[in-house]
Amino acid sequence: MIDKILLETIKSNINEAVRVILANKVRTFLTALGIIFGVAAVITMLAIGKGAEQEILSQLELVGVNNIVVTPIPDDPDNNESEQEEEGGANETIRFSKGLDLLDVTSIQKNIPSVKQLSPEIIMETYMIKKGRQSPVKLIGVTSNFFETSNVKIGQGENFTKIQTVKALPVCIIGEKVAKKLFTGENAIGKHIKVKDVWLKVIGIIEEKLISETAQENLGIRDLNQDIYIPIKTFLVRYRDRKILTDQAIDYGSGMIIINGGNNGPKKRKPRGNYHQIDKLTIQVGNSNELKGTAEVISKLLKRKHNGMLDFEISIPINLLKQQQKTKQIFNIVLSIIAGISLLIGGIGIMNIMLASILERTKEIGIMKAIGATKQDIILQFLSESILISLSGGIVGCLLGIIASYILELATDIDTIVSFGSIVLSFMVATFIGLIFGVLPAKSAANKNPIEAIRHE
Repeated sequence: MIDKILLETIKSNINEAVRVILANKVRTFLTALGIIFGVAAVITMLAIGKGAEQEILSQLELVGVNNIVVTPIPDDPDNNESEQEEEGGANETIRFSKGLDLLDVTSIQKNIPSVKQLSPEIIMETYMIKKGRQSPVKLIGVTSNFFETSNVKIGQGENFTKIQTVKALPVCIIGEKVAKKLFTGENAIGKHIKVKDVWLKVIGIIEEKLISETAQENLGIRDLNQDIYIPIKTFLVRYRDRKILTDQAIDYGSGMIIINGGNNGPKKRKPRGNYHQIDKLTIQVGNSNELKGTAEVISKLLKRKHNGMLDFEISIPINLLKQQQKTKQIFNIVLSIIAGISLLIGGIGIMNIMLASILERTKEIGIMKAIGATKQDIILQFLSESILISLSGGIVGCLLGIIASYILELATDIDTIVSFGSIVLSFMVATFIGLIFGVLPAKSAANKNPIEAIRHE
């Protein structure tokens, strides 16, 4: 019985609140604008935050949690005025570095105990031939460790065997896009493809891995689905090995032309281009706490082996991701402040409109109290109005926030994910705002003297 009376009371209050709101449509809409924009900002903020979190996790999966990346710094062959000054005069020789090579890989593996495994890569822009037509492709020389350190799974076929690696056999593992392009509607495993002048047997196909353009740009990650992978020794034997000196390099002193500028003048050298044997070295560390220390030891070891020349760069991808995450968190905090200000303004607007409504309806309040309405009835009536205004603004704000998140993703390539939890949270915030900022006007209405209220003009 009590529940039935309570439901009837709530229904009556809601009907009265709807009547008052519909009677003042424009004023109600203007009041709800603050709530609308505030809720929309909350939805958009949470969508951006969720999208950023998902992007960081996906990028982390791409680069690996405990990886250190060493990349060589080649000479610029177009810079013919490259100079290196020596204080000792014309008798001093310019320092010579052998470049980043497989000997460095072996040395790091043997001398640094924190290193779990290494994955060197050699990259070459070349072409593949299919039915007499050439298509550009990246040929990558790797070891069998590459697929583990890069979090790449082989969907079909198998990884390189030890015999294939040691004997430099002409085998390859191709990306999903390469397989679809060359072997549409048929199984590529066991088939042969011609890359430049060498026929390679396909022994595996990697699973398609979604890599955004942002990840490719920020982290220097290739689209792995479009590459062809061969054992690194196969690459060195059958394609190219930069450590093999050409006749021109021997004539010029291992790729350098030294020009004396006088007894005390500077020395000039002709740039050697890319003299590094490998183009990238990924080093996986057993413990993430050892990343920084291991990177420092690797830097010292390589610098000593390269005759003091800093012709390489060491980066820790996870640190780059943390910096990106910090930047995005700052952006989210700023957006949260804006959303909070909008909601505060919306709440003040609701309080203002409710106080104005009470002044307009003073006589009505007096009549309600005179015929038996209690303070609680008056409070519930006006709270129903403020909460209904707030919830209406919340619904419109949610729709606006979802649309804004979608448009933002299309316009700026920022990943946004609107979750059910963010919508529920927005409704709760809207209800809370209506409740908090409606209490004071509702109490003000309930405390009016009925006789004075009836006499009010």
